[in-house]
Amino acid sequence: MNLGRPGRPRQLALLTVLVLAAHLVFLGPPARLLAPQRATAPARFHTRSIVLPPAEAASLEPAAPPPESPPAPGGAPPAQTPEPAAAVPPAEHRPPRPARAAASAAAPSPAQAQAWPDSIAALPSAILHYEVTARSRGFTLQGTASIRWQQDGQRYAARLELTALGLRPRAQESTGEITPAGLLPERYSDQARSEQAAHFDRAGGRVTFSNNRPDAPLQAGMQDRLSLVFQLSMLAAAQPGRFTAGTEVVVPTATARDAQDWVFAVRGEEDLDLPGGPVRALKLERLPQREFDQKLELWLAPAQAYAPVRLRLTNPDGSQVDQRWLATERP
Repeated sequence: MNLGRPGRPRQLALLTVLVLAAHLVFLGPPARLLAPQRATAPARFHTRSIVLPPAEAASLEPAAPPPESPPAPGGAPPAQTPEPAAAVPPAEHRPPRPARAAASAAAPSPAQAQAWPDSIAALPSAILHYEVTARSRGFTLQGTASIRWQQDGQRYAARLELTALGLRPRAQESTGEITPAGLLPERYSDQARSEQAAHFDRAGGRVTFSNNRPDAPLQAGMQDRLSLVFQLSMLAAAQPGRFTAGTEVVVPTATARDAQDWVFAVRGEEDLDLPGGPVRALKLERLPQREFDQKLELWLAPAQAYAPVRLRLTNPDGSQVDQRWLATERP
């Protein structure tokens, strides 16, 4: 009786384990990891600002010193050393903003509200290529990624494509307007097994989600998780002196599922040895605010117009995807 080759079941089992591990890396694990407690509060500033009419601004009291800011887990983080635009309490103590009056009560004076220059220039159009290393539960997978960034001074389109051995491609896309103050996303999509999307309804002042999750308020300066990379690039290029180690940048950010403030800690400049060559880059790290938040580390290269030369995403269970710059194409 022929029982078949004994080695084949073992090969199939190993292949199954590799594919499952890869899916955990790219699609996020179910494991829970509590976010660390916050430590001392570095200086913090928001990318959005509120400028009040002279009559309203004259009645405001001076802004209080900034309170404690969220901790810096090795995830997605702090920002610069500018004068804080206004005191911003930690997310867990921040009262809901009922109406415009509440916002104006905490708003800075017009002089303080000028957090950024009147005009910031977008990164030139380019296609950025990356080598990808994905790690999960002792397995390492190799792949490639690219970010196609196109802009004409008025509109932009960004698309991230990522592939790895044994996985279907993962794609994210963002489209919208370019304004003197930065990017105004209109639609963001994330596609793995299926596509999910977020729509920025500026007339209605809300963000809507294709998966029927509750709408989120559309805050001033809000980005999606792809346009966010280029918004930070533009801000760092416009005022590099504000991006000093030990400060934080707060950017309201929408994913395809929800929206919240993303807090980035500025870690300072580092020398990187990348597949495309040695690069000196400014590191920003997202500080997770909730239990299941992913850690995002982002490196922007000043010598390349602050293009993103490395992105590393870490899930709560420790699995991660690391994109390292390989080459840049110019149209």
